[in-house]
Amino acid sequence: QVQVVESGGGLVQPGGSLRLSCVVSGSTSRNYVLGWFRQTPGKEREFVASMSAGGSIYYGDSANGRFSVARDNGKTTLYLQMNKLEPEDTAVYYCAFTVTVYARPTKYDYWGQGTQVTVSP
Repeated sequence: QVQVVESGGGLVQPGGSLRLSCVVSGSTSRNYVLGWFRQTPGKEREFVASMSAGGSIYYGDSANGRFSVARDNGKTTLYLQMNKLEPEDTAVYYCAFTVTVYARPTKYDYWGQGTQVTVSP
C-alpha cells in the first residue's frame, strides 16, 4: 500500500521561506514521478513542480523561479523549497506519486492529505 505524507506547512510572513517534505512509502517501483500541487478554495488544483525517478524536474508557472525541488539520496523524500513567499502562495499543498515511465504524467495515482501554507503579515 503506497502512502504519501506531506509536512512542513505553516504560517509565514511575506518574503519568508518554507520547506515542505513529502515522504513516500510502500512502493518498490524504479519508475515513478513525485509532484507538488496546490489548491485554494474555489480554484482548480494547480501544478507546482515534479521530479521523476531519473531526476527530470519540471516547474509550473506558480513556481515562478522562487520554488525548487530536491530529493534525498534514498529517493523516498521530495522537498519543495519555497522562497520569497507571497500572500498569493497561500494554499493547501499536496504531494502526489505515480508509477510511470513518463517524466510528465497526466495523472497521479496516490495523493497525500495536504499541508496548509499561509502567507500573511
